[in-house]
This record gives sequence, C-alpha cells and structure tokens, in this order.
Amino acid sequence: MKDFKRVFKYVWPQWPRLVVIAVSAMMIGLLFAVSIGTVLPLLKVMMGEEGLHGWIDRLVAKDRYGVSFYVPDKIDMSDPNVVYHLRVTAVKDESQAAIAGLEQGDWIVGIPDGFSAPGDAGKVSSTKLLEKLATAQSNTELAIRCERLNSDNRMEFLELKLAAGPKPFWADFIQQAIGFVPREQSRANTKKAVIFIIIMLTVVTVIRCTARFYQDYTVQKVMNTSIAHLREDMFVHSMDIPAGFFAEQGTSDTVSRLIRDTNDVGVGIKIIFGKLLREPLKAIGMIVVAMAIDYKLTLIFLCGAPMALYSLSRLGRKIKRATRKSLLSWAGMLGKLQEVIGAIKVVKVYNRQSYERKNFAIFNLKLLRQQFRIAKLDSIAGPILETLGMIAGSVGLIFGAQWVYENKMEPTEFFTLLIALGATAETLRKVSGVWNRIQQANAAAERVYSVIDERPEVEVPDAFELAPLKEKIEFIDVVFTYPKAETPALKEINLSIRAGNNVAIVGPNGSGKTTLANLMPRFYDPDSGQILIDGKDISDATLFSLRSQIGLVTQNVVTFNDTIAANIAYGKPDSTREEVISAAKGAFAHEFISPLPDGYDTVIGEHGAGLSGGQLQRIVIARAILKNPAILIFDEATSHVDADSEAKIHRAIEKIMRDRTSFIIAHRFSTVITANVIVVMDDGRIIAQGQHDELIQTCPLYQGLYETQLVKA
Repeated sequence: MKDFKRVFKYVWPQWPRLVVIAVSAMMIGLLFAVSIGTVLPLLKVMMGEEGLHGWIDRLVAKDRYGVSFYVPDKIDMSDPNVVYHLRVTAVKDESQAAIAGLEQGDWIVGIPDGFSAPGDAGKVSSTKLLEKLATAQSNTELAIRCERLNSDNRMEFLELKLAAGPKPFWADFIQQAIGFVPREQSRANTKKAVIFIIIMLTVVTVIRCTARFYQDYTVQKVMNTSIAHLREDMFVHSMDIPAGFFAEQGTSDTVSRLIRDTNDVGVGIKIIFGKLLREPLKAIGMIVVAMAIDYKLTLIFLCGAPMALYSLSRLGRKIKRATRKSLLSWAGMLGKLQEVIGAIKVVKVYNRQSYERKNFAIFNLKLLRQQFRIAKLDSIAGPILETLGMIAGSVGLIFGAQWVYENKMEPTEFFTLLIALGATAETLRKVSGVWNRIQQANAAAERVYSVIDERPEVEVPDAFELAPLKEKIEFIDVVFTYPKAETPALKEINLSIRAGNNVAIVGPNGSGKTTLANLMPRFYDPDSGQILIDGKDISDATLFSLRSQIGLVTQNVVTFNDTIAANIAYGKPDSTREEVISAAKGAFAHEFISPLPDGYDTVIGEHGAGLSGGQLQRIVIARAILKNPAILIFDEATSHVDADSEAKIHRAIEKIMRDRTSFIIAHRFSTVITANVIVVMDDGRIIAQGQHDELIQTCPLYQGLYETQLVKA
C-alpha cells in the first residue's frame, strides 16, 4: 500500500474539503441511525397500548431506577390488574429499585404523596404510575405501594421507599419534543403520534440526503483535483526521463499509465473518502442502536466479524496480483491498437485485416480472462460475508426468539433490533468490495510511481552553462550499450569535427549511425569516454545550454496538433510572425502555406493530417532554421519524400548547413558527397573517415554502399 499512500500528498492540502466530507459522513451515519431508531417508537405506538408517552416514561424509569415493567398488549387491557398495576419484570442489581427492595414479579399499585393505609390512594392507571416515576424530581424519595405473592401463595401489601435517581440526559429533550402529542390514549392521539414520527423521519431523511450530496460532490472534487495534480507531476517528470526509458517501455504503456492507471488511483481515493468513510459510520450508528436495545444479542450477531475481515484480507491480496496483470494487458492492447490504426493504410493495401483481427483478439482474450479472474474474486466477497452473517444471525435469532418467549425481551424491541442489524449487514455488504477496489488502486499506483520514481536525466552539481560552439566537437574513446542489450552499440568511437564542418555518417543498417547522433544532445550518456565541445565535457554542462545549441530533423516527422506557425516557432516560442515566415521561406514551405485558407494559422492536426510528408518535413526544417542552432543533426531527413520535395529539402538543408556544424545521416549520394568529412561506420565502430574521392579508393565498405545504396538512392 506504500505507493497508494503516496497519493495522499495531493489529498491533504485540500483539508477544508476533507472537513466537509468528514462532517457530512458523520451526519449521514448519525441520521441513518436515527431513521432506523424511529422504527421502535413507531412499532410501540402502533402495536402497543402504552402510547408514545408511556414508552418514553418506561425508558426513563428503567434508566433512573433500574427496573423493567411488563408492557401490556391490547388483549391485556381487559384485565383490571394490568390497567391499574405495574408488573415488575426485572430489577437490576445494586440499582435504586434493588436498594428499595423491589423484586421481579412485584406489582406496583400506587405512588401516593405520602404513606397511607392500603386502599387510600384509589385506583391510578398504570400509565399514570409510569408518569410519576419518570417525572419525579431527582434525589427525592417516593412512596411505593406494591403487592407481592408470599411463600404461601398469598398476596401481601408492601410500602417501600424508592429514591429517584438523576434523569438521563435525553429525557427532557424527548419529552418536550413529543409534548404536542396528548398523553391520553385514544385512536386520534395514536394517529397524531404516528404522524409526528413519520414527519420526523421525513425531515431526518431530507437532511441525511443533503449531507450525502455534499459528501459525494466534495469527494469528486478531491478525487479529480488530486488526480489532475498526479497526472501533471507524472507528465512533468516524464519530460525529464531519459529517452531510453520510452524506447524500452513503449509509448503506449506510458500513455496507459498516465490515463488509465491514474484513473484507477482516483477510484481508490473516491472509495476511501466516500463509501469506506460513510458506510462504517452508518454501521456504527446501527450497532449503537442495536446495543441500546440489547447488547448481548448484538454481540452474538457480530461474532462473525473477525472471520469476515480475515476473508477480505486474503481476497484483497489476490485482487492486487490479478489487477497488476490486467493493467499490463491493457497497456499491451492499447499499444496494438495504436500500431494498427497508425498503419491502417498498410494493413488495408496488403489485405492484412484478418491477420490483425486475430492478433487483436489474442490481446483482447488475454485481457478478458484476467478480467474474469478479477470478477470472480470480486464477486465472492459478498456471498462470503452474507454466509458468515447468516450463520451469526441464525444463532442470534434463536436466542432472541427464546428471550421474547420468556418475556425477557419485547417483540417490538426484537423486531427493531433485527432491522438495525439487517441495516448494519447491508452497509457492511456495500463495504465488502471496497478492499478489493483499494488493492486495484494500489496496483495502479505502483505502475504510476514506477514512472515518477524513474531516475531523471542527470546534471552534475554546479553544472556550467555551455558557451556556443567555436572550435570543435570531439568524441574520445566513447563506448555505449543500450539498456538490457548484451553487446555495445558503439565501440571506442574517436572523432574530431571542426566547427562549421558538415559531417556525413554512412554505414549499413544497425551500424550505430543514429546512436552516435543521439549521444550529442545527451538522449543517452556513454558508458565510458567523453564528448567534448571546445574541450569541455558535455556531461558537465547544463542540459538546457547544451540542447539550446542543437537542432534536430529526423526521418520520422514530428509535428504537433497546433497551428503551422506554432509548429515552426516550437523551438523559439517568442519569435515574431515575420521571423516565422522568413524561416518558412528558407525551408521552401511558404509556397504551400500561404495559399491555405488560414495560412500560418492552419491547424495541422494529429500526425500532420492534411499535408504531405514532404510539406511536413519542410515545416520541421523551418523550425530548425528559426532556432538557428550552432549544431544541426539530420537523420535520414529525405528518406520518405517525393522527388520535388526532396530537391527543395536539399536546397534548404544546403542553405541552413552553410558555415554550421552539421551531422548528416543519409543514404542519398547528393547529400553525402558535399560533406566536408564522411564517417563510415560498421558494427558500432568507425572504420574510415575522409572525403568521397579518398574513401571510394580506400574503403571497400564505402565502395559497396556507394554502388548499392548511394547511387541507387
């Protein structure tokens, strides 16, 4: 979880929103418990004969005196003993009732203002007796008249002194809240009580739903803000990673991490501050309600919790492993999709649609199987929790039913407790998949931070600003090996180039031409050896000062989805429109740009859609001209253009190379023969260097290249 925890550095600065989320979640949990808690008074009013006030009075009396009374049903109301007596069903040890001498089975028949002989108090209803007990002043002594069966099975009369304990903190508030409901029991009063409870339930529900809206909305803001910052940091860091990382990992995998994996991380944030925060608070509220009704039965229902937590932990670890494999498959499928769509013309002209469909189906099937694995693990969590809950619940039901049968628990309380525990089980069921989602987010975070943790391009401490090239560039005993390659791509390269000279690098495919050029802007650093500019090692210079002197034109034309003017000015964004047009004219690009409807403000589009390869290459050359670098690198710059474009590109190249240090990697004879120095490479080594007339006589490899590639090209 360490990588996923790192995401929270984007979350904590949003603490005001987190406060809103936490307060909203607590309100939801509290109000949900209140909603369920209203079931009990509703059942009491609708099913019992004691009424809303009678029920509250009985709860207050139980809290103050530690005594429980029998609750009459409708059928009991025909018995005068029930109507005018309070039957004691339980007495708590060391309570005020126990100290006074009350016992289980006693009947309270009167609470006169003072002691008097039996029969003097007259008959008082049981509800009035309860009211006297509930509303008595704290720390006063009540005279309790009761009846008890003695050992001879005869009723005897007792007069006891009962000290009134302090009222519970909620008593006055509740009694005032229900004050508008009359105490007298009648059908009309019962209806008023039911309406009151339903109105309170509605109000509570509206407030709870409002809190739910604020929590969900604020969580979305926290998630989107955090992931936006994470993506930005990942993108910014990607700009500082060596180019070799992308060559090794592939662009599709990096794009997948930047888009899909960060989205999965966001889902994890949303779950933690949404469902994972809200549902347990609701469950706690339900458990509090259930514990208030009967803590023993509640603990029986909760006995399956440890096993449930253990099962979720095991499933979470498996989900993490499966998710990691799934994300890799997503990246592979995305890479295949990009490859095929980017080469769709080739696919069509060679009638390879069927072949590519089969290849894509293989990627898709692999991903599908991994998703099935995740779905299987995800789906099993709910049934496991429900099974464990049902086992614990069944045991609880057996005990509860027995207690109701033995009058140790009221049916209305038992039903309410079942509703509360059922709501608890439902909230926990919703949380059952949360751990799996967090493990998926953790797997995604690992892939995201593997990019962020990638070592950036290195500058030595106190790197110096490299001055513009004046004298020469030197390669001294340079050796370079690509990551994970077994043999070096460049071997003991020694080369000296005078400032202003044009150097053509030729050789068969794989000889190291492009690799040599890539070391100049430090896309890669050599394993050993040095590259010097005017005697100073470029590895000791700042990357900005080094690359500011270099212009690059490659065979793979690189343009951006922006205007033509912005593409030309990419290396010099503060240039004027006149400078952009001048550079375009120098690259012979102005002739096709100016007739366009929007001219230089024409948006090129993705991959330069709408312009030919030669036109795009000339825009790239214009970009190099505008930058006006001291060093130019041309890598097969005319390998994919038509004859007309090639001629114009050659003219532009010759013009821009004049009195400028240039590296030219080309197969074209017309480009090579005009170079000041021709470097011949083979198998990563420089085997010859000189001018054309010299090499054609002394270098067999150059002769072969000239006769095959150069002349035919």
